[in-house]
Amino acid sequence: MKVLQVLPELNSGGVERGTLELGAYLVEKGHESLVLSGGGRQVAELEAAGSRHITLPVGKKSLGTLFLVKQVRQLLIEEKPDILHLRSRVPAWLLWLAWRKLPAESRPKLVTTVHGFYSVSRWSEIMCRGERVICVSESIRDYVRSSYPKTPDEILRVIPRGVDPAVYPFGFKPGPDWQQAFDEEFPNTVGKRLITLPGRITRLKGHSDFIQIFKQLAEDPSLHGLVVGGAHPRKREYESEIHQAVIDAGLSDRITFTGNRSDLREILSISALVLSLTSQPESFGRTTIEALSLGIPVAGYALGGVKEQLEILYPQGLLPALEPDAALPIIKELLRHPPEVVRENPFTLERMLSGTLDVYRELI
Repeated sequence: MKVLQVLPELNSGGVERGTLELGAYLVEKGHESLVLSGGGRQVAELEAAGSRHITLPVGKKSLGTLFLVKQVRQLLIEEKPDILHLRSRVPAWLLWLAWRKLPAESRPKLVTTVHGFYSVSRWSEIMCRGERVICVSESIRDYVRSSYPKTPDEILRVIPRGVDPAVYPFGFKPGPDWQQAFDEEFPNTVGKRLITLPGRITRLKGHSDFIQIFKQLAEDPSLHGLVVGGAHPRKREYESEIHQAVIDAGLSDRITFTGNRSDLREILSISALVLSLTSQPESFGRTTIEALSLGIPVAGYALGGVKEQLEILYPQGLLPALEPDAALPIIKELLRHPPEVVRENPFTLERMLSGTLDVYRELI
Protein backbone atom coordinates (compact mmCIF):
# COMPACT_ATOMS: atom_id res chain seq x y z
CA MET A 1 0.00 0.00 0.00
CA LYS A 2 0.97 3.64 -0.35
CA VAL A 3 0.80 5.70 2.84
CA LEU A 4 1.02 9.48 3.15
CA GLN A 5 1.69 10.79 6.67
CA VAL A 6 1.24 14.51 7.32
CA LEU A 7 2.63 16.65 10.15
CA PRO A 8 3.81 20.27 10.54
CA GLU A 9 7.58 19.71 10.35
CA LEU A 10 10.36 17.21 10.95
CA ASN A 11 12.65 18.62 13.62
CA SER A 12 12.20 16.94 17.00
CA GLY A 13 9.54 15.50 19.26
CA GLY A 14 7.50 12.37 19.80
CA VAL A 15 5.16 12.85 16.83
CA GLU A 16 8.14 13.34 14.54
CA ARG A 17 9.95 10.30 15.93
CA GLY A 18 6.85 8.15 15.47
CA THR A 19 6.51 9.35 11.88
CA LEU A 20 10.09 8.34 11.10
CA GLU A 21 9.67 4.97 12.80
CA LEU A 22 6.48 4.20 10.89
CA GLY A 23 7.99 5.33 7.59
CA ALA A 24 10.97 3.00 8.00
CA TYR A 25 8.69 0.13 9.03
CA LEU A 26 6.44 0.58 6.00
CA VAL A 27 9.42 0.49 3.64
CA GLU A 28 10.82 -2.57 5.42
CA LYS A 29 7.49 -4.35 4.90
CA GLY A 30 7.44 -3.53 1.18
CA HIS A 31 5.02 -0.58 1.22
CA GLU A 32 5.52 2.92 -0.16
CA SER A 33 6.01 5.65 2.45
CA LEU A 34 5.46 9.36 1.80
CA VAL A 35 5.62 12.19 4.33
CA LEU A 36 4.29 15.70 3.77
CA SER A 37 5.62 18.43 6.07
CA GLY A 38 7.28 21.82 6.17
CA GLY A 39 10.67 20.12 6.31
CA GLY A 40 13.30 20.08 9.03
CA ARG A 41 16.55 18.50 10.11
CA GLN A 42 15.09 14.98 10.30
CA VAL A 43 14.18 14.86 6.60
CA ALA A 44 17.58 13.37 5.73
CA GLU A 45 17.06 10.57 8.26
CA LEU A 46 13.56 9.92 6.92
CA GLU A 47 14.76 9.67 3.32
CA ALA A 48 17.79 7.56 4.24
CA ALA A 49 15.34 4.94 5.56
CA GLY A 50 13.50 4.82 2.22
CA SER A 51 10.60 7.26 2.61
CA ARG A 52 9.95 10.11 0.20
CA HIS A 53 9.46 13.60 1.60
CA ILE A 54 7.28 16.34 0.09
CA THR A 55 7.89 19.86 1.39
CA LEU A 56 5.00 22.29 1.83
CA PRO A 57 4.30 24.71 4.74
CA VAL A 58 1.28 22.65 5.85
CA GLY A 59 1.79 23.39 9.54
CA LYS A 60 2.01 27.18 9.36
CA LYS A 61 -0.59 28.74 11.65
CA SER A 62 -1.85 31.31 9.20
CA LEU A 63 -5.00 31.92 7.18
CA GLY A 64 -2.72 31.89 4.17
CA THR A 65 -2.26 28.16 4.68
CA LEU A 66 -5.82 27.68 3.39
CA PHE A 67 -4.62 28.79 -0.03
CA LEU A 68 -2.75 25.49 -0.20
CA VAL A 69 -5.98 23.45 -0.30
CA LYS A 70 -6.11 23.33 -4.10
CA GLN A 71 -2.42 22.41 -4.35
CA VAL A 72 -2.79 19.69 -1.74
CA ARG A 73 -5.87 18.27 -3.46
CA GLN A 74 -3.89 18.06 -6.71
CA LEU A 75 -1.12 16.30 -4.79
CA LEU A 76 -3.59 13.69 -3.55
CA ILE A 77 -4.90 13.19 -7.10
CA GLU A 78 -1.40 12.73 -8.50
CA GLU A 79 0.07 10.56 -5.75
CA LYS A 80 -3.05 8.42 -5.18
CA PRO A 81 -2.15 7.26 -1.64
CA ASP A 82 -4.18 4.39 -0.23
CA ILE A 83 -3.94 5.83 3.29
CA LEU A 84 -3.84 9.46 4.39
CA HIS A 85 -2.62 9.66 8.00
CA LEU A 86 -3.01 13.04 9.74
CA ARG A 87 -1.02 13.70 12.92
CA SER A 88 -1.54 17.38 13.83
CA ARG A 89 -4.34 19.92 13.79
CA VAL A 90 -3.24 22.60 11.30
CA PRO A 91 -2.26 20.15 8.53
CA ALA A 92 -5.27 18.00 9.44
CA TRP A 93 -7.65 20.85 8.63
CA LEU A 94 -5.82 21.62 5.39
CA LEU A 95 -5.73 18.01 4.20
CA TRP A 96 -9.30 17.27 5.32
CA LEU A 97 -10.60 20.25 3.31
CA ALA A 98 -8.74 18.93 0.27
CA TRP A 99 -9.71 15.28 0.89
CA ARG A 100 -13.45 15.81 1.30
CA LYS A 101 -13.75 17.42 -2.16
CA LEU A 102 -12.37 14.33 -3.86
CA PRO A 103 -14.82 11.78 -5.33
CA ALA A 104 -15.65 9.30 -2.57
CA GLU A 105 -14.56 6.33 -4.67
CA SER A 106 -11.08 7.76 -5.28
CA ARG A 107 -10.30 9.19 -1.84
CA PRO A 108 -7.56 7.64 0.26
CA LYS A 109 -8.73 6.10 3.52
CA LEU A 110 -8.43 8.70 6.28
CA VAL A 111 -6.66 7.98 9.57
CA THR A 112 -5.97 10.47 12.36
CA THR A 113 -3.90 10.07 15.51
CA VAL A 114 -4.78 11.94 18.69
CA HIS A 115 -1.35 12.49 20.21
CA GLY A 116 -2.28 14.75 23.12
CA PHE A 117 -4.86 16.31 25.40
CA TYR A 118 -5.69 19.17 23.05
CA SER A 119 -7.84 22.09 24.21
CA VAL A 120 -11.46 21.05 23.67
CA SER A 121 -12.83 23.00 20.71
CA ARG A 122 -14.18 22.70 17.19
CA TRP A 123 -10.61 23.39 16.09
CA SER A 124 -9.28 20.31 17.88
CA GLU A 125 -12.25 18.16 16.86
CA ILE A 126 -10.67 17.74 13.42
CA MET A 127 -8.45 15.03 14.94
CA CYS A 128 -11.58 12.91 15.49
CA ARG A 129 -12.75 13.04 11.86
CA GLY A 130 -10.74 10.13 10.58
CA GLU A 131 -12.39 6.95 9.37
CA ARG A 132 -10.24 5.45 12.10
CA VAL A 133 -8.97 7.48 15.06
CA ILE A 134 -5.83 6.17 16.76
CA CYS A 135 -5.47 7.05 20.45
CA VAL A 136 -1.93 6.80 21.87
CA SER A 137 -3.14 5.62 25.29
CA GLU A 138 -6.26 4.58 27.16
CA SER A 139 -6.22 8.05 28.75
CA ILE A 140 -6.45 9.65 25.31
CA ARG A 141 -9.37 7.39 24.37
CA ASP A 142 -11.14 8.49 27.57
CA TYR A 143 -10.43 12.12 26.64
CA VAL A 144 -11.89 11.64 23.14
CA ARG A 145 -14.96 9.88 24.50
CA SER A 146 -15.69 12.61 27.05
CA SER A 147 -14.68 15.65 24.98
CA TYR A 148 -16.07 14.59 21.60
CA PRO A 149 -18.97 12.23 22.39
CA LYS A 150 -20.21 12.35 18.79
CA THR A 151 -17.11 10.39 17.72
CA PRO A 152 -18.31 6.82 17.08
CA ASP A 153 -16.71 4.51 19.61
CA GLU A 154 -16.26 1.80 17.01
CA ILE A 155 -13.73 3.87 15.02
CA LEU A 156 -11.39 4.41 18.01
CA ARG A 157 -8.26 2.27 18.19
CA VAL A 158 -5.86 2.40 21.14
CA ILE A 159 -2.25 1.91 20.02
CA PRO A 160 0.20 2.92 22.77
CA ARG A 161 3.52 4.40 21.74
CA GLY A 162 6.44 2.04 22.17
CA VAL A 163 10.20 1.72 22.40
CA ASP A 164 12.54 -0.68 20.67
CA PRO A 165 13.98 -3.10 23.24
CA ALA A 166 16.99 -3.55 20.94
CA VAL A 167 17.75 0.17 21.35
CA TYR A 168 16.73 0.29 25.04
CA PRO A 169 17.76 -3.19 26.24
CA PHE A 170 17.02 -4.23 29.79
CA GLY A 171 20.15 -3.85 31.93
CA PHE A 172 22.03 -1.69 29.40
CA LYS A 173 25.05 0.23 30.71
CA PRO A 174 27.23 2.63 28.68
CA GLY A 175 30.85 1.90 27.91
CA PRO A 176 33.79 3.27 29.92
CA ASP A 177 34.67 5.92 27.31
CA TRP A 178 31.20 7.44 27.51
CA GLN A 179 31.24 7.31 31.32
CA GLN A 180 34.64 8.99 31.49
CA ALA A 181 33.55 11.78 29.13
CA PHE A 182 30.35 12.32 31.14
CA ASP A 183 32.27 12.42 34.44
CA GLU A 184 34.70 14.97 33.03
CA GLU A 185 31.88 17.17 31.74
CA PHE A 186 29.83 16.93 34.94
CA PRO A 187 32.29 16.29 37.82
CA ASN A 188 29.68 16.90 40.53
CA THR A 189 27.91 13.69 39.46
CA VAL A 190 30.92 11.42 39.96
CA GLY A 191 30.27 8.63 42.46
CA LYS A 192 26.72 9.83 43.16
CA ARG A 193 23.33 8.16 42.84
CA LEU A 194 21.55 10.22 40.23
CA ILE A 195 17.92 11.30 40.49
CA THR A 196 17.04 12.36 36.96
CA LEU A 197 14.28 14.62 35.63
CA PRO A 198 14.28 14.34 31.81
CA GLY A 199 12.36 16.65 29.50
CA ARG A 200 12.50 20.08 27.96
CA ILE A 201 12.58 23.02 30.36
CA THR A 202 9.01 24.31 30.45
CA ARG A 203 6.72 25.11 33.35
CA LEU A 204 4.68 21.97 32.72
CA LYS A 205 7.55 19.55 33.38
CA GLY A 206 7.60 20.07 37.15
CA HIS A 207 11.03 21.55 37.79
CA SER A 208 9.77 23.50 40.81
CA ASP A 209 8.43 20.29 42.36
CA PHE A 210 11.73 18.59 41.57
CA ILE A 211 13.67 21.27 43.46
CA GLN A 212 11.23 21.08 46.37
CA ILE A 213 11.58 17.29 46.56
CA PHE A 214 15.34 17.26 46.17
CA LYS A 215 15.81 19.87 48.89
CA GLN A 216 14.34 17.30 51.30
CA LEU A 217 16.59 14.57 49.90
CA ALA A 218 19.75 16.67 50.05
CA GLU A 219 20.51 15.45 53.59
CA ASP A 220 21.78 12.28 51.89
CA PRO A 221 25.20 13.26 50.45
CA SER A 222 25.20 10.26 48.08
CA LEU A 223 22.37 11.74 45.98
CA HIS A 224 22.68 14.18 43.10
CA GLY A 225 19.92 15.75 41.00
CA LEU A 226 20.12 15.81 37.21
CA VAL A 227 17.92 17.95 34.95
CA VAL A 228 18.27 16.68 31.37
CA GLY A 229 16.86 18.87 28.62
CA GLY A 230 17.16 22.32 27.16
CA ALA A 231 14.89 25.30 26.80
CA HIS A 232 13.33 26.75 23.68
CA PRO A 233 14.52 30.34 23.07
CA ARG A 234 11.04 31.53 24.11
CA LYS A 235 11.48 29.77 27.47
CA ARG A 236 14.80 31.38 28.45
CA GLU A 237 13.15 33.50 31.12
CA TYR A 238 11.68 30.42 32.79
CA GLU A 239 15.02 28.64 32.49
CA SER A 240 16.70 31.51 34.35
CA GLU A 241 13.93 31.37 36.96
CA ILE A 242 14.60 27.67 37.61
CA HIS A 243 18.36 28.16 37.81
CA GLN A 244 17.79 30.92 40.36
CA ALA A 245 15.43 28.68 42.34
CA VAL A 246 18.23 26.09 42.61
CA ILE A 247 20.62 28.78 43.88
CA ASP A 248 18.04 30.09 46.36
CA ALA A 249 17.52 26.54 47.67
CA GLY A 250 21.26 26.20 48.27
CA LEU A 251 21.49 23.32 45.79
CA SER A 252 23.90 24.72 43.19
CA ASP A 253 26.40 21.92 43.77
CA ARG A 254 23.71 19.24 44.19
CA ILE A 255 21.63 19.72 41.01
CA THR A 256 23.23 19.67 37.55
CA PHE A 257 21.62 20.99 34.36
CA THR A 258 22.90 19.13 31.30
CA GLY A 259 21.06 21.05 28.57
CA ASN A 260 19.96 19.25 25.40
CA ARG A 261 21.57 15.82 25.03
CA SER A 262 21.68 13.18 22.31
CA ASP A 263 22.71 10.50 24.85
CA LEU A 264 19.60 10.38 27.01
CA ARG A 265 19.60 6.57 26.91
CA GLU A 266 23.02 6.48 28.55
CA ILE A 267 22.03 9.07 31.16
CA LEU A 268 18.84 7.20 32.04
CA SER A 269 20.80 3.96 32.34
CA ILE A 270 23.15 5.35 35.02
CA SER A 271 20.32 6.90 37.06
CA ALA A 272 19.20 5.50 40.39
CA LEU A 273 15.70 6.90 39.88
CA VAL A 274 13.95 8.73 37.05
CA LEU A 275 11.12 11.13 37.88
CA SER A 276 8.07 12.28 35.92
CA LEU A 277 6.51 15.33 37.60
CA THR A 278 4.49 16.96 34.83
CA SER A 279 1.73 19.24 36.08
CA GLN A 280 -0.67 18.11 33.34
CA PRO A 281 -1.37 14.56 32.13
CA GLU A 282 0.95 13.37 29.39
CA SER A 283 -0.65 11.40 26.59
CA PHE A 284 2.02 8.73 26.87
CA GLY A 285 5.36 9.67 28.44
CA ARG A 286 8.13 8.41 26.21
CA THR A 287 11.11 8.94 28.54
CA THR A 288 9.27 7.06 31.28
CA ILE A 289 8.90 3.95 29.17
CA GLU A 290 12.47 4.28 27.89
CA ALA A 291 13.79 4.22 31.47
CA LEU A 292 11.57 1.28 32.42
CA SER A 293 12.67 -0.60 29.30
CA LEU A 294 16.26 -0.19 30.50
CA GLY A 295 15.26 -1.58 33.91
CA ILE A 296 15.61 1.77 35.70
CA PRO A 297 13.08 2.58 38.46
CA VAL A 298 10.65 5.41 37.70
CA ALA A 299 8.48 7.46 40.03
CA GLY A 300 5.80 9.63 38.46
CA TYR A 301 2.65 11.53 39.23
CA ALA A 302 -0.37 9.29 38.69
CA LEU A 303 -1.64 11.12 35.61
CA GLY A 304 -2.40 10.16 32.02
CA GLY A 305 -0.19 7.78 30.11
CA VAL A 306 2.53 7.73 32.77
CA LYS A 307 0.00 6.38 35.26
CA GLU A 308 -0.96 3.62 32.78
CA GLN A 309 2.67 2.59 32.31
CA LEU A 310 3.49 2.54 36.01
CA GLU A 311 0.35 0.59 36.90
CA ILE A 312 1.53 -2.19 34.57
CA LEU A 313 5.31 -2.09 34.95
CA TYR A 314 6.17 -0.38 38.24
CA PRO A 315 3.17 0.40 40.49
CA GLN A 316 5.52 1.12 43.41
CA GLY A 317 6.51 4.30 41.54
CA LEU A 318 3.04 5.85 41.44
CA LEU A 319 3.06 9.23 43.21
CA PRO A 320 0.03 11.25 44.38
CA ALA A 321 -0.55 13.67 41.52
CA LEU A 322 0.81 17.19 42.00
CA GLU A 323 1.65 16.60 45.67
CA PRO A 324 5.45 16.79 46.12
CA ASP A 325 5.22 16.53 49.93
CA ALA A 326 3.15 13.35 49.69
CA ALA A 327 5.51 12.01 47.00
CA LEU A 328 8.60 12.44 49.17
CA PRO A 329 8.23 9.38 51.46
CA ILE A 330 7.51 7.14 48.44
CA ILE A 331 10.63 8.41 46.69
CA LYS A 332 12.72 7.90 49.83
CA GLU A 333 11.50 4.32 50.11
CA LEU A 334 12.29 3.65 46.44
CA LEU A 335 15.82 4.92 47.00
CA ARG A 336 16.25 2.78 50.12
CA HIS A 337 14.71 -0.43 48.79
CA PRO A 338 14.07 -0.17 45.03
CA PRO A 339 11.88 -3.04 43.74
CA GLU A 340 13.06 -4.58 40.50
CA VAL A 341 11.47 -3.33 37.29
CA VAL A 342 9.42 -5.90 35.38
CA ARG A 343 11.41 -7.13 32.39
CA GLU A 344 8.39 -7.96 30.22
CA ASN A 345 7.34 -4.69 28.60
CA PRO A 346 4.17 -4.55 26.47
CA PHE A 347 4.94 -1.01 25.24
CA THR A 348 7.16 -2.02 22.34
CA LEU A 349 7.85 -0.31 19.05
CA GLU A 350 6.96 -3.46 17.11
CA ARG A 351 3.53 -3.61 18.73
CA MET A 352 2.93 0.07 17.94
CA LEU A 353 3.99 -0.25 14.30
CA SER A 354 2.22 -3.53 13.55
CA GLY A 355 -0.91 -2.20 15.26
CA THR A 356 -0.89 0.86 12.99
CA LEU A 357 -0.45 -1.31 9.93
CA ASP A 358 -3.39 -3.43 11.10
CA VAL A 359 -5.57 -0.29 11.15
CA TYR A 360 -4.54 0.52 7.58
CA ARG A 361 -5.32 -3.01 6.42
CA GLU A 362 -8.65 -2.94 8.20
CA LEU A 363 -9.68 0.14 6.21
CA ILE A 364 -8.41 -1.10 2.86
